[in-house]
Amino acid sequence: MVFDITNIDLYAILVAVGIIFLKFLVIIIVYAIVKSLGTRIITRLFERATKRQGLTPGRAKTLEKLTINIFTYALIFFLIIMVLENVFDVRTTAILAGAGIVGLAIGFGAQGIVSDVVTGFFLLLEKQVDVDDYVTTAGFSGIVEEVGLRTTKIRDFDGSLHYVPNREISNLTNHSRGNMRALVDIGISYDDNIDFAIQVMQSVCDQVAAEDESIIDGPNVVGVQGLGDSEVVIRIIAKTENMQQWAVERKLRKALKEALDANGIDIPFPHQVYIEKKD
Repeated sequence: MVFDITNIDLYAILVAVGIIFLKFLVIIIVYAIVKSLGTRIITRLFERATKRQGLTPGRAKTLEKLTINIFTYALIFFLIIMVLENVFDVRTTAILAGAGIVGLAIGFGAQGIVSDVVTGFFLLLEKQVDVDDYVTTAGFSGIVEEVGLRTTKIRDFDGSLHYVPNREISNLTNHSRGNMRALVDIGISYDDNIDFAIQVMQSVCDQVAAEDESIIDGPNVVGVQGLGDSEVVIRIIAKTENMQQWAVERKLRKALKEALDANGIDIPFPHQVYIEKKD
């Protein structure tokens, strides 16, 4: 059998390819428009819900991103169906009819994905974590950027973004619920007067409290915390607004160091003595 290239209608082929390309382009454009409009509508709905129903900003962001993800997954599914039916003339009724059997087969082979979705659902239902919360889980600590159906995104303090599968969140510590505690331990020399040092420290604490609005209670000098090899450790505790405890601790350390130096109170540090032996 000889294949005759002259019998090929190149014009008809080009027209068919052009029609397929135009159909595909139209579907993509419609998808992009619907996705953009849907995302804007979801965002506006959550903005209104935040104002009317009193949702916290973190909770609103969490539910908003989750809703957008579900909306995007649904759009992608319909995009695939539209491309198969309108571009490639593939009947999708049989595919949809067999989706139950295929889904069951996938379910047995993708139990981890099901576990991710179920765990993520209960994380949201029980309000264990919201966007912008500072958490520790699965060996990572950082700020939650997104709680999805499968993974939770945690931004580390060095900028790294951790993708944690929800099924690995067996234990979770949320550091962003309620007020936090700032704790500072300062060591003074055994030769210094403890009562005088506590008096100086408390005056510094009172001054810092008057200047910093993020401090809710304290700071207060609670007393001698420990007796080290070369220092007497004095502890200061304060209650601060959420995520402000580190800034308050840094401010207290600086102010305490300056006040102790001004009052001649030594903060012990290691000394090295060199002995030179001459023959």
